[in-house]
Amino acid sequence: MKREKLSDLFGRLREKRPLVHHITNYVTANDCANITIAAGAAPVMADAPEEVCEMVTFAGSLVLNIGTLNQGQIESMILAGGVANDRGIPVILDPVGAGATRFRTASAQRLLDELQITILKGNAGEVGILAGAEAKVLGVDSLGVTGDAVKIARDFAKETGITVVVSGIVDIVTDGRRVLLIDNGHPMMGSISGTGCMAASVTGAFAAVSDDPVIASAAALASFGIAGERAASGAKAPYSFKVALFDELSTLRPADLASGAKIRVQ
Repeated sequence: MKREKLSDLFGRLREKRPLVHHITNYVTANDCANITIAAGAAPVMADAPEEVCEMVTFAGSLVLNIGTLNQGQIESMILAGGVANDRGIPVILDPVGAGATRFRTASAQRLLDELQITILKGNAGEVGILAGAEAKVLGVDSLGVTGDAVKIARDFAKETGITVVVSGIVDIVTDGRRVLLIDNGHPMMGSISGTGCMAASVTGAFAAVSDDPVIASAAALASFGIAGERAASGAKAPYSFKVALFDELSTLRPADLASGAKIRVQ
C-alpha cells in the first residue's frame, strides 16, 4: 500500500479532530479518552439512553465496547448504533470477552445482528467465537483459536460485510477481499490493562476521517504499535511504559507513521 495514504490520513485526523463517541467499559474509559486525544481526536464517553441518540449525531464515529457489560448498556448501544447507521457514521465494535460467558457472547451477537457494524476489532479468541470457529477465551484474554486466524477473519468479513480486525503479535485487517498484516507493536503493550480497548479508540479516530475502514484500521494499529515500540525503548516497567505510550502517540507525526508502519499485503 502507498505510504502517502497513511500520512495523508493521519494529517487529516489531526486537522479535523473528529468527535469519537464511546459507549465503553468503566475500567479503561479514562485511558480510552486520553488515547483518543493523543491520536488527535476528541472523545466523549456518554452511555445514558436519554442522550446517546443526540450525542452520536455530533460524532465522526461510534465505539462500542462490552468490557463491563450490563443490559442497560446494550440498550444504549442499540439506540446509538441505530442513529449512527441512519447517518452513515462508522460503528466500531470491540466484543471484549465474547466467548467467556453466554451473556457476553449473546450480547455481541445481538449487536452484530441488529446494527451495521463497520469494524469488528477483537483478539483471536473473541473473533473466532463470533465467527463460529473453535476458540477459547478466559475472562477478557484470548487463549487462541483453532485454525488459520487469517482465513477465519477473511471468511467472516466476506460473510458479514464487516471489516474484521484481529489484534495480536501480528494484527490482521481484512474486508474479505483485502488482507493487511501489521507487524508494529511491542510485548510491553500486553503488560498493562486496556491496550486492546485503546486500540479500538484509535481505530475509531481514524475511521472518523476515512471512507475506507481497512486503511483506517491498518493506520490506527500501525500508529498505536509504533507508539508502543517507542515507549518501550525507554520504559523501566509497565507503568512508565503506559505514560510513555500516551506521550509517544501524541507526538507521533504523519511522516513517522508513513516511515515506521510495518504493513504487509497478503
